[in-house]
Amino acid sequence: MDDFRDILEKLEAPLVFSSKNSFRNLPLVKDLGSTMSVFLCEFKKTKHPLSERDADIISKLEDIFLEFDSRSEDDKKNLISNALELVKNLKELSSHHPVTSSNKQTISTVEELKEFFKKLSLPVQYVKGVGPKIALLLEKKGIKTVEDMLYFLPRRYEDRRFIKNVSRLRPGEKATIVGNVTDAAVKGYRYRKVFEVTVDDGTGLITAKWFRGNFGYLKKIFNRGKRFILTGDVKINLFAKEMIHPDFEKLDEEDDANEHIHFKRIIPIYSETEGLHQKYIRRLMAQVVSDYADCIVGPIPDKILERNKLAEIGYSIRNVHFPDSDQGIDALNQFKSAPHRRLVFDEFFFFEMGMALKKESNIIEKGTSFKTNGPLVDKFYSILPFELTGAQKRVIGEIEADMRKGYPMNRMLQGDVGCGKTVVSMAAMVTACESGYQSAIMAPTEILAAQHHRNIKDWSDTLGLKSVLLTGAMKTKERKDVVEKIEKGDIDIVIGTHALIQEGVVFKNLGFAVIDEQHRFGVIQRATLREKGINPDVLVMTATPIPRTLAMTVYGDLDISVIDEMPPGKMGIKTKVFFEKDRDKVYEIIRKEAKKGNQAFIVYPLVEESENLDLKDATTMASHLQSEIFPDYKVGLIHGKMKSAEKDAVMAAFLEKTLDILVSTTVIEVGIDIPSASLMIVEHAERFGLSQLHQLRGRVGRGDIPSYCILVAHHRGSEDARKRLSIMEKTNDGFKIAEEDLSIRGPGEFMGIRQSGLPDFRIANIVRDAKLLNDARREAFFVIADDPRLEKPEYSILKEVLIKRWEGRLELARTG
Repeated sequence: MDDFRDILEKLEAPLVFSSKNSFRNLPLVKDLGSTMSVFLCEFKKTKHPLSERDADIISKLEDIFLEFDSRSEDDKKNLISNALELVKNLKELSSHHPVTSSNKQTISTVEELKEFFKKLSLPVQYVKGVGPKIALLLEKKGIKTVEDMLYFLPRRYEDRRFIKNVSRLRPGEKATIVGNVTDAAVKGYRYRKVFEVTVDDGTGLITAKWFRGNFGYLKKIFNRGKRFILTGDVKINLFAKEMIHPDFEKLDEEDDANEHIHFKRIIPIYSETEGLHQKYIRRLMAQVVSDYADCIVGPIPDKILERNKLAEIGYSIRNVHFPDSDQGIDALNQFKSAPHRRLVFDEFFFFEMGMALKKESNIIEKGTSFKTNGPLVDKFYSILPFELTGAQKRVIGEIEADMRKGYPMNRMLQGDVGCGKTVVSMAAMVTACESGYQSAIMAPTEILAAQHHRNIKDWSDTLGLKSVLLTGAMKTKERKDVVEKIEKGDIDIVIGTHALIQEGVVFKNLGFAVIDEQHRFGVIQRATLREKGINPDVLVMTATPIPRTLAMTVYGDLDISVIDEMPPGKMGIKTKVFFEKDRDKVYEIIRKEAKKGNQAFIVYPLVEESENLDLKDATTMASHLQSEIFPDYKVGLIHGKMKSAEKDAVMAAFLEKTLDILVSTTVIEVGIDIPSASLMIVEHAERFGLSQLHQLRGRVGRGDIPSYCILVAHHRGSEDARKRLSIMEKTNDGFKIAEEDLSIRGPGEFMGIRQSGLPDFRIANIVRDAKLLNDARREAFFVIADDPRLEKPEYSILKEVLIKRWEGRLELARTG
């Protein structure tokens, strides 16, 4: 480190000397560019490893001295001033490092912690300079308390560390300048109007241009003589310098005193709302960070911080809002800086601590220890007309191992459409029944529940077990009879919809519950089914593959099994995108399949015509297709607005092949088996999500005939829409599709996570921060393994912060 400091002194000395002397006389000053180039080369050869921030500063210094010796004296003075600032930053870097800084705040008692909680929960209107009106504006951004303000992070950052002279600007570079408006007007050109502002910084003129936007607003604020900061890409047009659509900020007279907030540094740019503008938000945030940053407590053990190279929490809060000059601008804008990493890790760590505690509590809860591998289960395997795949056998083994334990199972079963999840769940339900307990399977729709019942009834009848279907559409007398039998224990396996969890449905001894297509049920519904028994084993199943990062968060307290193998002989589905101009070809493909005796689905996004949306609808098109396009074939219609009996009748007709073509909405998205359906047509495919398209495609290829999926796009759609359709053409792998879907839509939209009952992340993003999620999960589970109840003295503050972060939501988390 001493060698490193020596070289920094070598860098600084000639700069200080030059700044105090004439550039014309002394040899050292005269050849400063060459001298500094030698020193910079020496600096890079030191043993001190160059961090991203060091490298960024050295690169800027190299740029400064690249053609330094040929510059004018005025230019040299400005360059030396900038260079001294950069070397100062390097010296600061060498003297401290943010990782587990020695000035870390320590809290010794829970009482002290509660005082901090009290300050953080202060309503924002009581912060100096806010008041009720501003508080209402802040509330629109979700900011209600001081803590909300501290976690209201900049959406991006601008590098205003170095204000450049207009005379030194080069085309192609991104730069920040400060100057006064000399002219502002809307100019009319041959084909368009342009708003132009001319700015003079004393060294030259530059023109800022806007080709679109609210010209009236721009004209109102760009008043002649007013001072502005402009940041943008520099261009040359007819020998004049210009910036197109630059970022700008008006500087008032008092801003010179506040320049440490607004320029000569890396500047935070916050999300605005009407009535709240950048400079006001920035000043307010500077005050809040100064007054309250130390109230954010980071009780994660030091050994975890050191192991993961994490910065101290107070440093991170301050620097994520107002970065030190040594921060790398790219890392900040990618949310990968040291301060961002710490705050992201914190969110993930406390989330995964909750998951780990819930998982541990499952072990503490008393459950049922089932006997496995009994004669009834063996008989079940013997009546199957096929051999189980290796993946099915492996997953059954994982479930049986859980069922033998004396605490409740909480397991998720993932598997693509057609991989054989129902057989696996049936094996587990038979095991529970053989031990004298009831089983239940809850499906999201009556169509899917009825299909499960058809499959399970055939098996259960052969095994001597009683199964029953319970749905909301049953007549009162029939339903009452079924409910009584369930309560008496006369029924072994109950298959149903949400009707299973209604008041009045009582099980005699529910021991095993299966929740199919679990993402379609709210967290409360899943909890209610669990409560129908005394800590029953729970298996949640999904044919919508869930990316690993998402499974670790939303379902972090569950064990996960994956069926990643298809039954032998199952043919892949060929997928192709067609456009509206290809419609005749699409109809010809449907005719060819119908002639072979195969069936086709045609899916539309709407049930009926809409005045607001220019989309084809199922009802109108079913009539059109029957009368005008396919008069020789029988066309049926099914949609969500039909009564259950009507839907059942249509599906029965399609299953019995009295219908050749079934026009539908996405009501057929999940679970229906039609072995002779070989063709899926999705109209307006550009409007559907990836996972939904994959589920629809899974409705065909259920038998042993070649199957096809045609995605009809009615226009090219957005870039994301084109990407979705391209992915569908390239792969049938549900897990690859799920990963792509997650990256396109983001975790907030994927599978309706916002309704999952679990907290949204303020800062973390499970796609962008997947590695940190993995690291945080590992560390959190280590802590709980070391002290399941967090009773050790060193964990007392950690425990309080954990309880505060979750605020009563831990109980619901386990029903994920």
